[in-house]
Amino acid sequence: MIVALDMHLAHVKGGWSMSDQSAILAVRRVKGVPSQVQFAWLRRGLKQPGGKLPLFDLGGKRIDPRTIRRCIDAGWARSWFANPIKPDWLVCKLTNAGRALVGKA
Repeated sequence: MIVALDMHLAHVKGGWSMSDQSAILAVRRVKGVPSQVQFAWLRRGLKQPGGKLPLFDLGGKRIDPRTIRRCIDAGWARSWFANPIKPDWLVCKLTNAGRALVGKA
């Protein structure tokens, strides 16, 4: 799986440089390769303060909780805090591994 992940990231990033060694190590610790939906969701966290991940897609539709859970399970995102108004919503932010995965794509 790591070979597939390295190939995917090399394609996305246009190749690795020596300055990317810490990103490579962080990415190697996670499992699997994100789907296009997961990758797009994680990428949106780069532009938000603290790496906060959006609750809604660009069309205003709520992000599928399965997408969020899979990213948490893979180590690319983590729960940030519980939302007291909407306890069923998962408020998350990027992890270092998530940043390494999508940061230079």
